[in-house]
Amino acid sequence: MTLFPGMFAGVLGDSMLKRAQEAGALRVELIDFREYATDRHRTVDDAPYGGGAGMLLKPDPVFAAMDDLRARVGVGSPPDERVILLSPSGRRFTQAVAEEYANCQRLILLCGHYEGFDDRVRQSLCTEELSLGDFVLTGGEIAAMAVIDAVTRLLPGVLGNAASAEDESHTSGLLEYPQFTRPAEFRGMRVPETLLSGHHQNIEIWRRKHALYRTWKHRPDLLLRARLTDRDRAWLDAFEAGDFSGIDVP
Repeated sequence: MTLFPGMFAGVLGDSMLKRAQEAGALRVELIDFREYATDRHRTVDDAPYGGGAGMLLKPDPVFAAMDDLRARVGVGSPPDERVILLSPSGRRFTQAVAEEYANCQRLILLCGHYEGFDDRVRQSLCTEELSLGDFVLTGGEIAAMAVIDAVTRLLPGVLGNAASAEDESHTSGLLEYPQFTRPAEFRGMRVPETLLSGHHQNIEIWRRKHALYRTWKHRPDLLLRARLTDRDRAWLDAFEAGDFSGIDVP
């Protein structure tokens, strides 16, 4: 539900999201709740009670849009359906949340603007609030696009190789390991010999150690939640002690 459905055309009309819709894995309906305003100017906002800067989105067009949606598709219930208010006060969107949403049958995303919605929208219509991060956007549309993209790529059959989603950054709790392709040498930079060896066990060890190193170096906060083995912890202890043996990518 959005005041600016045209913003979604490029994102939904190309690449993976386009293919997912064509394959029937994803269906997106864009609902412009301005169409449910009843005055001749299609007014969707008004000044807040008590004063203050900015304008608030009125509840009546949003409730009317939801009533119409419910009349057409029925009423779902969590966890099969979520009504998500995209809001700075919501829980942080993470890969784990994307995986949770990928198991839902229907997500209803409410995109706010101005100073947000009249709070009765949150109280009566939404099952939860969701935040993309600790920054301010003009509206909820970009956040909604990010949610749609992150969730869709987890749906069965959307990615060409299911292992791709399993190996990605944040899926295991770590950043992804460095990757390389042909040529083996480019402008004096060589692909690490381990990756050229064809020895699958050594390659898996190399990848895990480099994923751990990259996370330790760039996002150590993720290590607090990551699933770590005893070998992982031994490597981390070595990094902390300044021992980077076996690390051949800066």
